[in-house]
This record gives sequence, structure tokens and C-alpha cells, in this order.
Amino acid sequence: MKRLLALLATGASVVGLTALAGPPAQAAAGCSVEYTVTSQWSGGFQAGVKVTNLGDPVSGWTLGFTMPDAGQKVVQGWNATWSQSGSAVTADGVDWNRTLSTGASADLGFVGSFTGSNPAPASFALNGVTCTGSVTDPPTDPPTDPPATGTPVAVNGQLHVCGVHLCNQYDRPVQLRGMSTHGIQWFGQCYGDEALDALADDWKSDLLRIAMYVQEDGYETDPAGFTGRVNALVDEAEARGMYAVIDFHTLTPGDPNYNLDRAKTFFASVAARNADKNNVIYEIANEPNGVSWAAVKNYAEQVIPVIRAADPDAVVIVGTRGWSSLGVSDGSNESEVVDNPVNATNIMYAFHFYAASHKDAYRSTVSRAAAKLPLFVSEFGTVSATGGGAVDRASSTAWLDLLDQLKIGYANWTYSDADEGSAAFRPGTCNGTDYSGSGVLTESGALLKSRISTPDNFPTS
Repeated sequence: MKRLLALLATGASVVGLTALAGPPAQAAAGCSVEYTVTSQWSGGFQAGVKVTNLGDPVSGWTLGFTMPDAGQKVVQGWNATWSQSGSAVTADGVDWNRTLSTGASADLGFVGSFTGSNPAPASFALNGVTCTGSVTDPPTDPPTDPPATGTPVAVNGQLHVCGVHLCNQYDRPVQLRGMSTHGIQWFGQCYGDEALDALADDWKSDLLRIAMYVQEDGYETDPAGFTGRVNALVDEAEARGMYAVIDFHTLTPGDPNYNLDRAKTFFASVAARNADKNNVIYEIANEPNGVSWAAVKNYAEQVIPVIRAADPDAVVIVGTRGWSSLGVSDGSNESEVVDNPVNATNIMYAFHFYAASHKDAYRSTVSRAAAKLPLFVSEFGTVSATGGGAVDRASSTAWLDLLDQLKIGYANWTYSDADEGSAAFRPGTCNGTDYSGSGVLTESGALLKSRISTPDNFPTS
């Protein structure tokens, strides 16, 4: 796997995200910038920068500004190539946001340090032109619809795929944000009433992904029992107005065809039982690995008709090659799916990432693929691909910002108290009743809760 993360050292030194060389920057006729310090601690802070092009379209851009205090340094940035010399800071667009049409915005940010005070920069320049406009100026277009009220399912109803987007009952694109269970054979105690109430009411999650392992003491050991557990969690999600992603969690062996007969039996049962519900999404193969895309496609084209026979309207998510990386982790890319898509309608393709392991090359793939394929990030972690290690806050934020920009839904791994960095809760939390207090959250859990609990914007007209 090639990594495009690079250390850039210019003057004071800074960590940046490198990009492929693009066309030379063009002059910008006008721009506006929103600079927000999203969090601050002793000697450090995190800032978000939203730049909006108010002039002619540009196919390459550099944003420049000056740090007001000599002690302020950019340490690590995302969604741009960041550099700093003395107090002068520059951020160059990367491949997925290099082109800015008139009115288009790029969301970037950085983690910084400071030794004295931490004032905001006084001015910004886009391609050498000072940004004097304001995104708070009165819009020339009619305002968008106010956010709808009600639970995610009550507002959006039965979902379907339209173009490359997941759309609601009003045929408008929506982004679902939520959490995945860990294996329900191991962490069933994490999915009682208190935990699910907190997920829906306090975390304000749109969905619960129900990870039912097939092997590893899972479905194959007790098909009827695991089918019943999945159906019960679908009901619990429905009662709280959340969507339920039924995940047939194949991992080892990596060829989903190994479990083809089990998949047909399982999905025939759950589809027939849940066909009248409008909160169910079917994920038919978690992370195919060590297998060709042709083999995955063959599996999908045999399982999807089984679901359609009972539940013709529900969205189906198809796993992709290389642990659902669209083939990137196997040295391929999205073209194999674009050129040879699954022969079915109302489907999406899974993309999984772990932020500390999967960075620019993977983000570039998603950015390109999202223009051609309906994507759903049905699993991701803030840590390494092992599920452990430290949270990579910068890469996680870059990923979440990109998914928000592209309106791609996601489920974070995991809503559990597993003793690993990816878990949302500290070990032992699921033996109690508190799933909301800051004391029970891990660093990953706190980050995800802060992102998921922000208001949804579900359009209704």
C-alpha cells in the first residue's frame, strides 16, 4: 500500500497532506473565509477553515494567512497541503478539492500549538487575492428548507438509491450517520435499553449497524438464535426511529461464496420478516478479501434476488474487494466496479477505512468513485486497521469532513466497550447504565459523538 502522507519542513516545520501535482493556481476574483477554533487545551488547539470562492472558477488554489502570535504553529493539517515559514502559513488544495467553482467551498483544518496567546488570523488570501467577502452576506438564491423535525425514519421514510446518492421518500439526497455494534455474540450486553436509548436520544444517531459475524462463534453455530437476535435489534432500532443495517459480517474466510448458502437462508428469513418495515438496509458481505471482484459480484448477484423476492424496495449494500476498499488495499481501484457493476438496482457499494492506516490514496479513491458509484461507509475506525492503537484525530477529521462534503453515510466501529482503541466506551461501561457521560467515553467515542450528535439536515421538498 502506498502512503501519500508526507512530512513537510519549511522554516518552523509542519506536517502536511501531500497531493499530486496539479495545474498552476489562478487568480481569484473574490473569496470569503470562516475561521473557527473548534477546541483548545493547554498549549494546543484545533481550528477549522472554510474557504468559499466568490469569483470565477479556479482549478488550483493556495490559501495564505499570517499567524498573529510568534508562538503559534501548525502541527498537523488535513484536506490541504499545509506549510509554514516563520509566521506565514499556506494551504494548497489537494486532488479532491483543487477545483473550486463559483460559490464552492473547501473545508480544511489543522491542529496547532501556541506558547503565548492564540488570536485568530486577521486576514486570508486566496491565490494572492485578499478574502474580503463574507459567507454571511444575504444569499441570492432562496434559502434551503429548515431542518425537518422527528426521528430519522419518521422524516425520511423508505430510502432508495437515486443516481449516486441515498435518497429519502422525497427523492432528496440524505446522509445517515451512526454506529456499528461489535460482534453481538461477544458484546450483547452493550445493546440493552439504556445503551440504545442513549444512542438514539443523546448521540442522536440515525442508524444502528447490527454486526452479525458468520464465523467466529457467530451465525454458523446457531442460525435460528442469531437470526432472532438480529430481528430483535431491528425492532429496537425501529422503536427509536433509527435505521438498521443488517450486516452479514463475513471476514474469515474472505471469499463470501464460502457462505453463499448460509447467506441465502439468512437473508430469505430476515427479508421476509422485515419486509413491511421501512428502516431496514441489508449489507450482504462485510469485507471480502483474498478474492477477485468477479467472485464478489457473482455472490451479490445470487443473494440480492433472494432479498428482492421478499423485500423488493430495501437498499442493499454490496461489499467490495480488498476488505471493502474498492480494491485499493489489493493494489486496484474503483474502476473494476465502475466497469463491471453488479447487475441489480437500488444498491450501494461498501467502502471501509481505518483513519490511522488509510489516508490520502484512499480518500482520493472515494472522491473519484463518489461521482460514479453510490457509496456507503458501513464501517470505519479512527485508529489503525487492527482496530487498536491511538486515535488519528487529523486523519479521522479529514475523512469525516470528506464524507460530509460528499453526503456519504457512515457507521463507526464500534459502539462497544471492547478493550481496543476503536471502541466508543471504556472497558466495563456496558456493565453499567451510563452511555452518555464524558467519563465513559474513549477518545474515539468522544470524537464520534461530537460529530454524530450535530443536527441532521434532511430535506423534505
